[in-house]
Amino acid sequence: MIDEMSPVPFYVQLADLLAEQITSGKLKPRQPLPSEAHLQQEYGVARGTVRAATRLLRERGLVVTFTGRGTFVSENPAG
Repeated sequence: MIDEMSPVPFYVQLADLLAEQITSGKLKPRQPLPSEAHLQQEYGVARGTVRAATRLLRERGLVVTFTGRGTFVSENPAG
């Protein structure tokens, strides 16, 4: 869960949580990431936080985003 008392920004915490789900195999390659709305509700964060976390996961090579289709776990996540 997101630690509100942590000095680590929420989006980094969320990205790390999702990265753990990817590297552990809970989220599998080619599987879509949960929707922004779902992640907002599940983790109690703002849409901007979800978008920043997704951007960070893209930068880490863990997910790819296709316009109009969504964000998916990379074929070979660089974990």
